[in-house]
Parts: sequence; structure tokens; C-alpha cells
Amino acid sequence: MLVVAHKVVSKAEGRTRSLADVEAGERAREIAASHGRDPRLVQVVLDEAAEVLRAERGVLVCATRHGLVCANAGVDRSNAAEDEAVLLPLDPDASARAIRARITTARGVSPGILVADSFGRAWRLGQVDVALGAAGIHVLDDWRGRADVRGRELTATQIGVGDAVAAAAELVRRKDSGEPVVLARGLECYVTPEDGPGAAALRRPAAEDLFR
Repeated sequence: MLVVAHKVVSKAEGRTRSLADVEAGERAREIAASHGRDPRLVQVVLDEAAEVLRAERGVLVCATRHGLVCANAGVDRSNAAEDEAVLLPLDPDASARAIRARITTARGVSPGILVADSFGRAWRLGQVDVALGAAGIHVLDDWRGRADVRGRELTATQIGVGDAVAAAAELVRRKDSGEPVVLARGLECYVTPEDGPGAAALRRPAAEDLFR
């Protein structure tokens, strides 16, 4: 299984914006003034957001067009060129499928692919990598209906395999390593011949989100 940092995918797909080419609108200027931020960067966030859920302490919590809820609609300037912002891939699952297909063509193997990015978590400090895109991986291991060690039926347990693997890979890759890809071994039981539904299967429907 390969875990790929989303920034290298976004850069390869041209998902970057030069702040020199951005003209901030009125809303972006207002938010920037109240939060001490660059209005051009705020404008890029607004352009990428389907909805701004909250703006506080210099962070815009947004819902993206992908259905993700994250800080600043995933817009980031770390490990980016000067005066440049990196955006999320337009379709992370499609990106993962494309990477898998290229590897299959070049090497004759079809590893599971994860495209990962770091997210904050409600009620927890620190960021961990999560799966934005996936191909050929069971990203969600549903234990509902199975029994625990005492024979009790499990009714809520679903293991977020995609996010767990992405988070583990982050510990190996590290933010300053300059290495965008991690090879994760021993996870063959989660790899599938078909590309599958991707990381979209991990996104909680808005109707079930108790924090929105």
C-alpha cells in the first residue's frame, strides 16, 4: 500500500494559486482585517469553500466541495513556493485511481493507494493525516453485527482503516522529510482488486454530523 502526500498530487495536477494573481473581495478583506490574515489568502479559501461554518482565532472552518470539513478549505502554504498556496486535488479519489493505474501499467502490480493530508480533530489537540483519496483499499472496516470477545453484538464500531494508515504513514514521512510517499507493508488484507468507492466512504453525511 502506498500513502502519498496530497501536496505532491496537487502540485502535479496544477492545483496551486499564486497570491500575486488574487484580488481579494469585500468579504475576504473583512475577514482578513478581523483575523489578521492576508486578504488574498482568505479569498483563495473562500473560493475553495462550499460553505464557511465558522471563522474564529484566525481559522476558517469550511465545508469543501468534496464534502470535507476542515480548516481553511484545505488551502495551505507550507512546503509551497513563495507567495503560493496549495489547494486540495479536485477529486482525490480520482487522483488515487490515476496513480494506481499508472503503477499497474508501469510495474504490473496494483497496490492500494491513499492520498493523505493533515487535519485537526474536534476536542483533540494536534493534527493527524487522514485519507482524502483512496483506490483499491477497504477504507472502512465495519464491525457492526459482529461480536466482541464476550459475545456482545457490536452496534456502532466502524474502524477507519484509511485514516489510521494515513496517520501511521505520517510518522514515517514527517513534515520536513521531503519524501512524499510511504510504502506500508503488512496490510494486504485491506487491499482490493477493484478501485472501490474511495475515501468518500469515510465522509460522514451532513445529516449525521452532530457538530454542524
